[in-house]
Amino acid sequence: MAAPSLLNWRRVSSFTGPVPRARHGHRAVAIRELMIIFGGGNEGIADELHVYNTVTNQWFLPAVRGDIPPGCAAHGFVCDGTRILVFGGMVEYGRYSNELYELQASRWLWKKVKPHPPSSGLPPCPRLGHSFSLYGNKCYLFGGLANESEDSNNNVPRYLNDFYELELQHGSGVVGWSIPMTEGIVPSPRESHTAVIYCKKDSGSPKMYIFGGMCGARLDDLWQLDLETMSWSKPETKGTVPLPRSLHTASVIGNKMYIFGGWVPHKGENIETSPHDCEWRCTSSFSYLNLDTAEWTTLVSDSQEDKKNSRPRPRAGHCAVAIGTRLYFWSGRDGYKKALNSQVCCKDLWYLDTEKPPAPSQVQLIKATTNSFHVKWDEVPTVEGYLLQLNTDLPYQAASSDSLAAPNMQGVRMDPHRQGSNSMIPKCISDTVNSAKTEYTVMKGTSPKTRQDFKALTDSNAILHSSSTSNASNHNSCVVDMLRKNEGPHTSANVGVLSSCLDLRTVIPETSVSSTVSSALTMVTQQTIKTESSSTNGAVVKDETSLTTFSTKSEVDETCSLPATKISRVEMHAAAMPFSKETPSNPVTTMKAVERQWCDVGIFKNNTALVSQFYLLPKGKQNTSKVGNADVPDYSLLKKQDLVPGTGYRFRVAAINGCGIGPFSKISEFKTCIPGFPGAPSAVRISKNVEGIHLSWEPPTSPSGNILEYSAYLAIRTAQIQDNPSQLVFMRIYCGLKTSCIVTAGQLANAHIDYTSRPAIVFRISAKNEKGYGPATQVRWLQGNNKKAPLN
Repeated sequence: MAAPSLLNWRRVSSFTGPVPRARHGHRAVAIRELMIIFGGGNEGIADELHVYNTVTNQWFLPAVRGDIPPGCAAHGFVCDGTRILVFGGMVEYGRYSNELYELQASRWLWKKVKPHPPSSGLPPCPRLGHSFSLYGNKCYLFGGLANESEDSNNNVPRYLNDFYELELQHGSGVVGWSIPMTEGIVPSPRESHTAVIYCKKDSGSPKMYIFGGMCGARLDDLWQLDLETMSWSKPETKGTVPLPRSLHTASVIGNKMYIFGGWVPHKGENIETSPHDCEWRCTSSFSYLNLDTAEWTTLVSDSQEDKKNSRPRPRAGHCAVAIGTRLYFWSGRDGYKKALNSQVCCKDLWYLDTEKPPAPSQVQLIKATTNSFHVKWDEVPTVEGYLLQLNTDLPYQAASSDSLAAPNMQGVRMDPHRQGSNSMIPKCISDTVNSAKTEYTVMKGTSPKTRQDFKALTDSNAILHSSSTSNASNHNSCVVDMLRKNEGPHTSANVGVLSSCLDLRTVIPETSVSSTVSSALTMVTQQTIKTESSSTNGAVVKDETSLTTFSTKSEVDETCSLPATKISRVEMHAAAMPFSKETPSNPVTTMKAVERQWCDVGIFKNNTALVSQFYLLPKGKQNTSKVGNADVPDYSLLKKQDLVPGTGYRFRVAAINGCGIGPFSKISEFKTCIPGFPGAPSAVRISKNVEGIHLSWEPPTSPSGNILEYSAYLAIRTAQIQDNPSQLVFMRIYCGLKTSCIVTAGQLANAHIDYTSRPAIVFRISAKNEKGYGPATQVRWLQGNNKKAPLN
């Protein structure tokens, strides 16, 4: 339970782009890291759609098209994936509305929709101040304020407590309204209340919770509707109930409903004796209801003064959005002077981390060298940094104390709203038992280097999204997807990328692999780039050679173009090197043995790190500094130790936000390389020809000597794969000095179609020098969603 003194409010400053004018009665929803605001009023009804990117700290106005709705205030506003629905509200000239609009945010396309009326009864009347909540494929409408007069200039208010259900079609469109039959006592009529829907984890039915509102007087009652039995009840609660209020916000994070702001009774007024006559004022009080235990907790009481402007000032009619475990609040009005008939609106944007961040994914390897690792992990939303740690079985030896700051790390306080995504192409896990998959989606247009999320939902701009999961396996994989379009020979393919690292255990070879083989990261360059999540969780190689696991740096070029030959182009930059079976002399055998401990690599703003050193933490009390709300060591006072070739290191990472350092990830283990092996082949291309397909590649960027031969492999169908689809079996289809080969239609007829994600044929290509085989580039050639034979 958080104490008020521990709340770490942050006011957002230094944002860019066209900031919306201050207002109240607007609504907001979140799509990933984007906060989307529509409507509201202040000297007229606002009709623009504004978007705030919480990662880049940018406001922007998307170029909407279609049936653009009129501006409205106190309307219903819900989000279903990337579809937004707007219902009702006050529109121009004080008129109330019951119109329904749909926005496809992937195209910023508005559409007016006309749901079928209920089979019995009338559709919802025009209204404002109602609640409009989404669960599954249905929206639930409750209450609001209607105008009994047909003349919008002559307002005769009527408070509503009617209840409607709106069924949605999948993706786009609606079916129609219905009026569910409910049991129990229905909540009293009201407007400007809040409604949220919550379903207890792993058990229970979804329930809608209605709190507060206005019906001549402000209300503080809590109601619950079981959406399965359609029965109303008034749950008994513990703790201090927030003051009666309207025009507040309610947001669910986890199992808590957070209530902030609104209009409340003026201090000293007896609302029971004069509910209609007393003055009302705005509040900045902040409470939450535990929806599992029905207990209220006050985080900021109404009586607490804020002399340091350390939290949002009192307001009502604002908007609140939950992104991850962070709450954002924007604008609203901070009072109403009846005598002057005027109001003042806030223009500030605040956020609050409500709990520590969750554990990130396992640390993933991008590239290993003899004395460094390039690693990444999945982004955690709304964090201010990451603490990366390692340990090793080797005894630690301090580096010279004249080096005080490790390169490529940031141990200072960070502005989370300057935090770019900086997402790196996928991971390689350890040569132990880790396997993983990473998803990147890059659509037409700009490079993901310049992650312009303020246009991320339009067709003509790039979307870069990464989501990664890790699971234990005896094998790891390195994958590059190539999307084949069945448009005839020499048709360029859409290409995708995915990589992790894998141990090859068996190949059915024409000539077997005789040395160490491992996988390496690859990269794609093409005008239209599309990467899909896929995974090859293992392979079988005949000679029982164990592999190291590492990958190579990759990036998408800023300018992507089709090659003149119109063939698929995959850019791979491989510099990682496998271990030799030989054991080198240990350079640290004379070091004094110490107890193994976790050592800090540093605090990183983004989700990648280049690791060549780590800090040795002294025993006893340390000097610390603040990152977010977490105490971290003063790295400038600590000694460092370099990474050692041929050594295994364990990694873990934790995210940091305003509540402190969250839990650590699962542990990953990687080894630094031993010099001498070639890198992975690069620039893989696949094109159709009369005989089958033409497979070509470029030599490794780091051959480490003369390349003696290349080997190419094809994953083939076997009974073993049918029993265990993740256990791939490869057949060598080429061995020679040339950097290309023909894969015949007959060979492709025996190809295994990998369905671990999108259907694909899997190839591997590796290079050999005097020391042996280096990392193998694995390529997944996407086949579409049908099960036809390749080249059909």
